[in-house]
Amino acid sequence: MADGESPADAAGRAALERVFTCFDDGRSFRLEAGAGAGKTYSLEKALRRLLALRGTELLRNRQQIGCITFTNVAKDEIASRVQAHPAVRPETIHGFCWSLLQDFQPEIRALVPTLGGWADRLAEADVADIGVRTIQYELGYPRVTETEVSLRHEDVLTLMTTLLARPKFRAVMTARYPILLIDEYQDTDAGFVDALKQYFLDTGTGPVVGLFGDHWQKIYGEGCGAVDHVALEVIDKNANFRSAAPIVSMLNRMRPALPQIPCDADVPGEARVFHTNAWPGQRRTGQGGGHWTGDTSAEAARAYFDHLKARLIGEGWDFSVERTKILMLSHSVLAREQGYPTIQQIYGQFNDAWLKKEDPHIKFLADHVEPACAAFQVQHYGEMFRCLDTGRPNIRRHQDKVAWSQSFEKLIELRQTGTIGQVIDFLRAQTPLRVPEAVLDREGRLAAVGANPVEGEPRRVAQLRKLRDVPYAELIAVDAFIDGHTPFATKHGVKGAEFENVLVIVGRGWNKYNFAQMLEWMDPGPPDGKAAFFESNRNLFYVACSRPKRRLALLFTQVLSEVALAKVSELFGEENVTALPADPSAA
Repeated sequence: MADGESPADAAGRAALERVFTCFDDGRSFRLEAGAGAGKTYSLEKALRRLLALRGTELLRNRQQIGCITFTNVAKDEIASRVQAHPAVRPETIHGFCWSLLQDFQPEIRALVPTLGGWADRLAEADVADIGVRTIQYELGYPRVTETEVSLRHEDVLTLMTTLLARPKFRAVMTARYPILLIDEYQDTDAGFVDALKQYFLDTGTGPVVGLFGDHWQKIYGEGCGAVDHVALEVIDKNANFRSAAPIVSMLNRMRPALPQIPCDADVPGEARVFHTNAWPGQRRTGQGGGHWTGDTSAEAARAYFDHLKARLIGEGWDFSVERTKILMLSHSVLAREQGYPTIQQIYGQFNDAWLKKEDPHIKFLADHVEPACAAFQVQHYGEMFRCLDTGRPNIRRHQDKVAWSQSFEKLIELRQTGTIGQVIDFLRAQTPLRVPEAVLDREGRLAAVGANPVEGEPRRVAQLRKLRDVPYAELIAVDAFIDGHTPFATKHGVKGAEFENVLVIVGRGWNKYNFAQMLEWMDPGPPDGKAAFFESNRNLFYVACSRPKRRLALLFTQVLSEVALAKVSELFGEENVTALPADPSAA
């Protein structure tokens, strides 16, 4: 250990040196960096060393270091950290794949008609043969014109894995990207990772592959999770530069296979659990949705939350937005706090429809319309058109600009005063704008059923009928919540983030999560067929518990069995587990 170097710094340096050795020897590797370990720092250092040693050579050979990221935000962050060096190409996985696919037009023209849904789509466009149309990929909206065919996101990944089976394509990829780094590898598409293993790692050919991430932080269903292969050297980064020692100690007890060393063992901190086992009321049962079984009533959950918040404030917690994050799974409680109770009620137990924007209406409005309106309000018109996938708008004279401006001013006003249905109808009437096919399809199905509800109508039709009547202001509140613009957030929305203090409300409400049950399974392991369910619960729990820098508190509104309570006491220390009073409002 170097003079003045902390044990955490020494652990981080040792991991980096092993990464550097892998690059020098041309060996692929997987850097496993737990929460707070400084994964992005390691990735930046690796890129800077590669550029210092090989940057000139890569440019001379017209080559780049491919760097796949999970989001556009991460892509921009990596580009800024290496000053947009031309020898590094940071891209989302779709952008990276398209950088190669776009040069294989004849091959992908032949494959597109075989992709799911495209035969019908081409038939509807009265296109018998793609011919010499250019295949494009922009924002993932499928489209067929006289000159172009635009692909969906999933089409890009399917084409990539298909062409990776062809030696010529692999040779081009290796020649163009001799080094391929993947950030947040655990969230990368499983089919793409399997193809890398089959065609490169299995054969000992292709680019040097460097994986940076943590499979315990895989909380998205589409990701590959842990990647094991004999050709991958596993490098553990045994450091934590985020959290105080009491939090790190708890994380180490939760995950002994990847022990971490805190950056400063003397920084004060705490990790505590509060439970509601003493509540005398009738806990929820499977009636009306088994995903609520074992939880307190919504009113009791609210009372316990208020009680604990007041208690923590009395102990010195600062609940300002800048200092404390509240993470919740009990969305019926959260919806009332945030101003979108109707949307939560419409989808009921199907939280993914709105929370992960799987409903096409919510995805379109939150991912495209809201960013476009924000761009318009700050006069970033190019970004505005990009968000709405309008292509190059036909603006040839001043009147055209005035028309666009007036349309957006009306849209801005309608967002505040109208319903979701009125906003959708307004957007459909603006001919240059492209409303996604999935949205138009849902609208068409609703129109076919009629304006009034009918017995036995499909669930999605009934949901859309109700959604259209919701004030658009609720959609704005949902979008702000999902993007983390408020002091409240779900655990899904904070992976990679950190806060001084974190209060986690652990309850029921999702059929995919039961944290008390997860705690019961930690020691013996999950029953047969429940491994994926257990891992998704464990990972989300780990992500939530690893966000704070100084203070962590968990409030369990669901009842904890003796086994679950014993496990919590083991993880957090018995002295840090508190039973809350039977009547929190009287305490």
